[in-house]
Amino acid sequence: MSGPRLGVNIDHVATIRNARGGGTPDPVRAALLSEQAGADGITAHLREDRRHIGDADIDGLMAALTVPLNFEMAATLEMQGIALRHKPHAACLVPEKREERTTEGGLGVVQDERRLAEFITPLREAGCRVSLFIEADPQQIEASARIGAPVIELHTGTFAEAHNAGNVERRAYEFERLAEGVRVATAAGLEVHLGHGLDFDTARMVSAIPDIAELNIGHFLIGESVFIGLEEAIRRMRTAIDEGYAEGRAAA
Repeated sequence: MSGPRLGVNIDHVATIRNARGGGTPDPVRAALLSEQAGADGITAHLREDRRHIGDADIDGLMAALTVPLNFEMAATLEMQGIALRHKPHAACLVPEKREERTTEGGLGVVQDERRLAEFITPLREAGCRVSLFIEADPQQIEASARIGAPVIELHTGTFAEAHNAGNVERRAYEFERLAEGVRVATAAGLEVHLGHGLDFDTARMVSAIPDIAELNIGHFLIGESVFIGLEEAIRRMRTAIDEGYAEGRAAA
C-alpha cells in the first residue's frame, strides 16, 4: 500500500550554497536526485528577499524536472507575475515576513478573503493548481473553499514541535486538531496536504490520518542528507510515510 505523495522541498540546498556563494551545492541537482529516489514532486519557495532559492533556480527547475514543481510564493504581484510566466504545476501561497527564519503559521484567508479570491483567479486560469498554506482552523479551511482554492496545506509545525519537546499531551491535541482539519477540508471538497517541521517519526504519525494526499518535507531531509545522503533520506521518508499510512488503514 502506498501512502500520501512525498514532495521534497530543496530550499535549504540553496541556503547552504548562498552561505558561501558560487554554484554549489546546486538545488536543481538535488531536485533531480530527489526524483531518482522516489520523490513525487519538488517544492521550492522563491522568497521576496531571495534568501535561498533564486530566480535562476526556478528557471532551472522548470527546465529540468519531470515531476511536478510546487512553487511556494507570497501573495504579491511580483510573485504572481513570476508564477504566470512559468506556469508551474502548483502554486502554494504562504505568509511571508522578512524577519522570520522560516514560515511561521498559516495564511490568514478569513482576514484577506476578497483579495486572495481575486489574486488566485489568474493563477487558476493559467492552469496552476493553487494551494493555500493555512492552520488547521475550520474557519480558515472553509474560507479557502469559498475563494475557490482546490488544495490546502495544513501547517504541522506546532505538532512537530510538541513531539520534539516530548510534550505528549500537546502532541495529542495538535494531532487531533490536524485530523479534524482534514475531515472538515475533505467534507468541503478540498485536497489536503501537510507540511512544516516533519521528520521520520512525525511524518509516520500524520500519514495515519485518512484522506491526506501529500506531505511536503524539506529542512529535515536536507539536514539528514549530510549524514546518510539525500537519496537514502528520501527512501527512508517514503518508507515512514507508507508505514504510517498502512497503520492508519489497519486501525480504521
